[in-house]
Amino acid sequence: MKNIKKCVFPVAGMGTRFLPATKANPKEMLPVVDKPLIQYAAEEAVAAGVETLIFVTGRNKRSIEDHFDTAYEMERELEAKGKKDMLAILRGILPKHVNCVFIRQSEALGLGHAVLCAKPVVNDEPFSVILADDLINFAKKPCLSQMVDVFNYQHCSVLGTQTVPKESVSSYGIVDGTEVRPGLMEVSGIVEKPSIKNAPSTTAVVGRYILTPHIFQKLEQTERGAGGEIQLTDAIAALLKDQRVLSYNFEGKRFDCGSKLGYLQAQVEFALEHKELGKDFMAYLNTLAGENNKKIVSIKKKA
Repeated sequence: MKNIKKCVFPVAGMGTRFLPATKANPKEMLPVVDKPLIQYAAEEAVAAGVETLIFVTGRNKRSIEDHFDTAYEMERELEAKGKKDMLAILRGILPKHVNCVFIRQSEALGLGHAVLCAKPVVNDEPFSVILADDLINFAKKPCLSQMVDVFNYQHCSVLGTQTVPKESVSSYGIVDGTEVRPGLMEVSGIVEKPSIKNAPSTTAVVGRYILTPHIFQKLEQTERGAGGEIQLTDAIAALLKDQRVLSYNFEGKRFDCGSKLGYLQAQVEFALEHKELGKDFMAYLNTLAGENNKKIVSIKKKA
């Protein structure tokens, strides 16, 4: 089986939970400290060996394409002013060997449909999918790199998962199955946003997938499900009848940046770990803590 060289980024959603901030600006371009969410996602894919980034876009998403394009005027200005550090940051957004492809999703028919839109570029290869608003911080290895390691050994689809509180299962795709080893499960069933009563487990799929190209056939046969959309979860459930699918509880901390609270939590924790800002930001937080007679516990730096 081929290596994972392509990653799909479904970025056509409207981001209504962040209005009015997302009226003219894609939610994927919202910054966490000094980088937009979509750049964190792209960097994670590149670190895992991906060479082709496939963005499935919609209306008002032009700024994503502009972000990954070359900004000649800005580069010339920075060069003329001798701002070499900023110029290096600008030119280093993506390595030169990485290609970007942009595909327009003509109708908002859900995640499954967005993935299906990437079929002409993916062709007959296994591929990954990253949802940019699921931002995952890591200590040793990025989430997708961990999943690629599992795929290279097991040669089947892999779903990135984490255990969630029972009261939260109705917000996720929930998997059931048999444990292969700690953190790795052979999936026997998957259901989209079940009630607490009907949830088969508390193992939830969270924004990271490695899929075989057979998923496209299943997506083409999948009828509209929850919310009148083509659900990727339903296609994966159909895929289970033909192929093995594994779920992998990744190592790292996930921030749901599709919610305002998760986005704010990410801002704080990524700022505390920022090599230039972390120390001063911690001092500021402790100042606030003193004013409110509360204690803020220092977050340790990554190993």
